[in-house]
Amino acid sequence: MMFEVPWGEYAPALLDGLERTVGYTIASFAGAAVLGLALALLRVSRHRALRIPAAIYTEVFKNIPLLAIIFVTYFGLASAGLKLDVFSAGCVSLIVFYAAYLSEIFRAAISGVHGGQQEAAEALGLGKISTFAYVVFPQALRSALPGTNTMLVDLLKSTSLLVTISAAELMSEGRLITSATFRALEVYLVIAAIYFGLCYPLSQGLLWLERKIRAGVPLTPKRRRRLKAARAILEGAST
Repeated sequence: MMFEVPWGEYAPALLDGLERTVGYTIASFAGAAVLGLALALLRVSRHRALRIPAAIYTEVFKNIPLLAIIFVTYFGLASAGLKLDVFSAGCVSLIVFYAAYLSEIFRAAISGVHGGQQEAAEALGLGKISTFAYVVFPQALRSALPGTNTMLVDLLKSTSLLVTISAAELMSEGRLITSATFRALEVYLVIAAIYFGLCYPLSQGLLWLERKIRAGVPLTPKRRRRLKAARAILEGAST
Protein backbone atom coordinates (compact mmCIF):
# COMPACT_ATOMS: atom_id res chain seq x y z
CA MET A 1 0.00 0.00 0.00
CA MET A 2 1.04 3.58 -0.66
CA PHE A 3 1.28 6.51 1.75
CA GLU A 4 2.24 4.54 4.82
CA VAL A 5 5.23 6.79 5.52
CA PRO A 6 4.52 9.29 8.33
CA TRP A 7 5.37 12.30 6.21
CA GLY A 8 4.53 14.72 8.98
CA GLU A 9 7.52 13.47 10.92
CA TYR A 10 9.84 13.88 7.95
CA ALA A 11 8.52 17.22 6.69
CA PRO A 12 11.23 19.29 8.48
CA ALA A 13 13.96 17.11 6.99
CA LEU A 14 12.46 17.45 3.50
CA LEU A 15 12.17 21.22 3.87
CA ASP A 16 15.79 21.38 4.95
CA GLY A 17 16.78 19.25 1.96
CA LEU A 18 14.73 21.48 -0.33
CA GLU A 19 16.46 24.57 1.05
CA ARG A 20 19.87 23.01 0.50
CA THR A 21 18.93 21.96 -3.04
CA VAL A 22 17.92 25.53 -3.88
CA GLY A 23 21.12 26.82 -2.24
CA TYR A 24 23.29 24.50 -4.32
CA THR A 25 21.42 25.53 -7.45
CA ILE A 26 21.71 29.28 -6.94
CA ALA A 27 25.36 29.28 -5.86
CA SER A 28 26.45 26.83 -8.55
CA PHE A 29 24.58 28.48 -11.41
CA ALA A 30 25.90 31.92 -10.50
CA GLY A 31 29.47 30.60 -10.42
CA ALA A 32 29.02 28.60 -13.63
CA ALA A 33 27.56 31.62 -15.46
CA VAL A 34 30.47 33.87 -14.46
CA LEU A 35 33.10 31.24 -15.32
CA GLY A 36 31.27 30.31 -18.52
CA LEU A 37 31.17 33.94 -19.67
CA ALA A 38 34.89 34.34 -18.93
CA LEU A 39 35.66 31.20 -20.95
CA ALA A 40 33.45 32.39 -23.80
CA LEU A 41 35.31 35.71 -23.96
CA LEU A 42 38.58 33.81 -24.07
CA ARG A 43 37.21 31.58 -26.83
CA VAL A 44 36.38 34.57 -29.05
CA SER A 45 39.71 36.28 -28.37
CA ARG A 46 42.06 36.98 -31.27
CA HIS A 47 44.99 35.53 -29.32
CA ARG A 48 45.64 31.80 -29.62
CA ALA A 49 47.33 31.78 -26.21
CA LEU A 50 43.92 32.63 -24.70
CA ARG A 51 41.69 30.62 -27.01
CA ILE A 52 43.49 27.29 -26.75
CA PRO A 53 43.43 26.84 -22.93
CA ALA A 54 39.75 27.85 -22.85
CA ALA A 55 38.94 25.39 -25.63
CA ILE A 56 40.82 22.61 -23.83
CA TYR A 57 38.93 23.31 -20.59
CA THR A 58 35.61 23.22 -22.40
CA GLU A 59 36.30 19.96 -24.21
CA VAL A 60 37.69 18.24 -21.11
CA PHE A 61 34.80 19.03 -18.80
CA LYS A 62 32.16 18.44 -21.47
CA ASN A 63 33.41 14.88 -21.85
CA ILE A 64 33.80 13.87 -18.20
CA PRO A 65 30.74 12.62 -16.27
CA LEU A 66 29.55 14.96 -13.54
CA LEU A 67 29.63 12.08 -11.06
CA ALA A 68 33.35 11.59 -11.72
CA ILE A 69 33.97 15.30 -11.13
CA ILE A 70 32.08 15.12 -7.83
CA PHE A 71 34.20 12.18 -6.68
CA VAL A 72 37.45 13.85 -7.71
CA THR A 73 36.50 17.12 -6.01
CA TYR A 74 35.35 15.60 -2.74
CA PHE A 75 37.31 12.37 -2.33
CA GLY A 76 40.24 12.89 -4.69
CA LEU A 77 41.30 16.32 -3.47
CA ALA A 78 40.93 15.17 0.15
CA SER A 79 43.40 12.33 -0.48
CA ALA A 80 45.81 14.92 -1.90
CA GLY A 81 45.54 17.05 1.24
CA LEU A 82 42.90 19.54 0.06
CA LYS A 83 39.77 18.88 2.11
CA LEU A 84 36.63 20.70 0.98
CA ASP A 85 33.40 20.71 2.96
CA VAL A 86 30.41 19.10 1.32
CA PHE A 87 28.76 22.34 0.20
CA SER A 88 31.97 23.71 -1.33
CA ALA A 89 32.78 20.42 -3.06
CA GLY A 90 29.27 20.15 -4.46
CA CYS A 91 29.22 23.71 -5.76
CA VAL A 92 32.71 23.49 -7.26
CA SER A 93 31.79 20.28 -9.06
CA LEU A 94 28.63 21.76 -10.55
CA ILE A 95 30.37 25.02 -11.44
CA VAL A 96 33.28 23.51 -13.38
CA PHE A 97 30.97 21.08 -15.18
CA TYR A 98 28.24 23.49 -16.24
CA ALA A 99 30.66 26.33 -17.02
CA ALA A 100 31.90 24.25 -19.94
CA TYR A 101 28.43 24.02 -21.46
CA LEU A 102 27.51 27.62 -20.70
CA SER A 103 30.74 28.80 -22.31
CA GLU A 104 29.67 27.14 -25.57
CA ILE A 105 26.24 28.77 -25.37
CA PHE A 106 27.71 32.20 -24.61
CA ARG A 107 30.41 31.86 -27.28
CA ALA A 108 27.86 31.03 -29.96
CA ALA A 109 25.65 33.93 -28.87
CA ILE A 110 28.52 36.44 -28.85
CA SER A 111 29.79 35.24 -32.22
CA GLY A 112 26.27 35.57 -33.61
CA VAL A 113 26.24 39.36 -33.13
CA HIS A 114 27.01 40.94 -36.48
CA GLY A 115 30.51 42.39 -36.65
CA GLY A 116 29.19 45.54 -38.29
CA GLN A 117 27.54 46.60 -35.06
CA GLN A 118 30.85 46.46 -33.20
CA GLU A 119 32.46 48.51 -35.96
CA ALA A 120 29.65 51.07 -35.74
CA ALA A 121 30.06 51.30 -31.96
CA GLU A 122 33.81 51.85 -32.34
CA ALA A 123 33.13 54.51 -34.97
CA LEU A 124 30.97 56.31 -32.42
CA GLY A 125 33.91 56.39 -30.03
CA LEU A 126 32.93 53.54 -27.70
CA GLY A 127 35.76 51.54 -26.19
CA LYS A 128 35.94 47.74 -26.20
CA ILE A 129 34.36 47.38 -22.78
CA SER A 130 31.54 49.81 -23.53
CA THR A 131 30.93 48.18 -26.91
CA PHE A 132 30.61 44.77 -25.29
CA ALA A 133 28.47 45.99 -22.38
CA TYR A 134 26.03 48.17 -24.36
CA VAL A 135 26.02 46.67 -27.87
CA VAL A 136 27.20 43.05 -27.96
CA PHE A 137 26.08 41.66 -24.61
CA PRO A 138 22.38 42.72 -24.71
CA GLN A 139 21.96 41.11 -28.14
CA ALA A 140 23.94 38.02 -27.22
CA LEU A 141 21.82 37.62 -24.09
CA ARG A 142 18.67 37.17 -26.16
CA SER A 143 20.31 34.44 -28.22
CA ALA A 144 21.78 32.72 -25.18
CA LEU A 145 18.58 32.63 -23.11
CA PRO A 146 17.08 29.34 -24.40
CA GLY A 147 20.25 27.33 -23.81
CA THR A 148 21.02 29.07 -20.53
CA ASN A 149 17.53 28.40 -19.20
CA THR A 150 17.85 24.73 -20.12
CA MET A 151 21.16 24.50 -18.28
CA LEU A 152 19.66 26.06 -15.15
CA VAL A 153 16.88 23.48 -14.98
CA ASP A 154 19.34 20.69 -15.75
CA LEU A 155 21.67 21.89 -13.00
CA LEU A 156 18.79 21.85 -10.52
CA LYS A 157 18.09 18.22 -11.39
CA SER A 158 21.77 17.34 -11.24
CA THR A 159 22.01 18.39 -7.60
CA SER A 160 20.48 14.96 -6.93
CA LEU A 161 23.87 13.42 -7.81
CA LEU A 162 25.28 15.04 -4.68
CA VAL A 163 23.59 12.23 -2.78
CA THR A 164 26.84 10.33 -3.41
CA ILE A 165 28.66 12.63 -0.97
CA SER A 166 25.74 12.92 1.48
CA ALA A 167 25.15 16.58 0.70
CA ALA A 168 21.88 16.69 2.70
CA GLU A 169 19.89 17.82 -0.36
CA LEU A 170 16.55 16.33 -1.35
CA MET A 171 17.83 13.02 -2.64
CA SER A 172 20.02 12.52 0.42
CA GLU A 173 17.06 13.13 2.68
CA GLY A 174 15.04 10.69 0.59
CA ARG A 175 17.69 8.04 1.07
CA LEU A 176 17.65 8.58 4.85
CA ILE A 177 13.86 8.31 4.94
CA THR A 178 14.02 5.13 2.89
CA SER A 179 16.55 3.64 5.29
CA ALA A 180 14.25 4.41 8.21
CA THR A 181 10.96 3.28 6.67
CA PHE A 182 11.94 0.70 4.01
CA ARG A 183 9.33 2.29 1.72
CA ALA A 184 11.60 3.02 -1.24
CA LEU A 185 8.91 3.24 -3.93
CA GLU A 186 6.74 5.67 -2.00
CA VAL A 187 9.66 7.80 -0.82
CA TYR A 188 11.32 8.19 -4.19
CA LEU A 189 8.01 8.86 -5.93
CA VAL A 190 7.47 11.74 -3.49
CA ILE A 191 11.03 12.99 -4.05
CA ALA A 192 10.47 12.83 -7.82
CA ALA A 193 7.22 14.78 -7.41
CA ILE A 194 9.05 17.47 -5.41
CA TYR A 195 11.68 17.80 -8.14
CA PHE A 196 8.90 18.11 -10.71
CA GLY A 197 7.24 20.76 -8.55
CA LEU A 198 10.52 22.69 -8.60
CA CYS A 199 11.58 22.21 -12.22
CA TYR A 200 8.31 22.61 -14.11
CA PRO A 201 7.33 26.06 -12.75
CA LEU A 202 10.94 27.18 -13.12
CA SER A 203 11.12 26.09 -16.75
CA GLN A 204 7.77 27.72 -17.55
CA GLY A 205 8.79 30.93 -15.78
CA LEU A 206 12.05 31.06 -17.71
CA LEU A 207 10.16 30.44 -20.95
CA TRP A 208 7.86 33.37 -20.12
CA LEU A 209 10.88 35.57 -19.38
CA GLU A 210 12.53 34.53 -22.63
CA ARG A 211 9.44 35.48 -24.63
CA LYS A 212 9.17 38.84 -22.90
CA ILE A 213 12.80 39.70 -23.55
CA ARG A 214 12.61 38.59 -27.17
CA ALA A 215 9.55 40.78 -27.62
CA GLY A 216 11.41 43.77 -26.21
CA VAL A 217 9.06 44.17 -23.24
CA PRO A 218 10.71 46.32 -20.53
CA LEU A 219 11.00 44.25 -17.36
CA THR A 220 12.23 46.84 -14.87
CA PRO A 221 10.38 49.98 -13.64
CA LYS A 222 13.26 52.16 -14.85
CA ARG A 223 13.04 50.83 -18.40
CA ARG A 224 9.25 51.11 -18.38
CA ARG A 225 9.52 54.78 -17.36
CA ARG A 226 12.06 55.41 -20.11
CA LEU A 227 9.85 53.74 -22.70
CA LYS A 228 6.83 55.72 -21.53
CA ALA A 229 8.80 58.98 -21.70
CA ALA A 230 10.08 58.15 -25.20
CA ARG A 231 6.55 57.43 -26.41
CA ALA A 232 5.33 60.70 -24.94
CA ILE A 233 8.10 62.59 -26.76
CA LEU A 234 7.26 60.87 -30.07
CA GLU A 235 3.56 61.56 -29.68
CA GLY A 236 4.29 65.20 -28.88
CA ALA A 237 6.53 65.54 -31.92
CA SER A 238 3.91 64.02 -34.23
CA THR A 239 1.13 66.41 -33.15
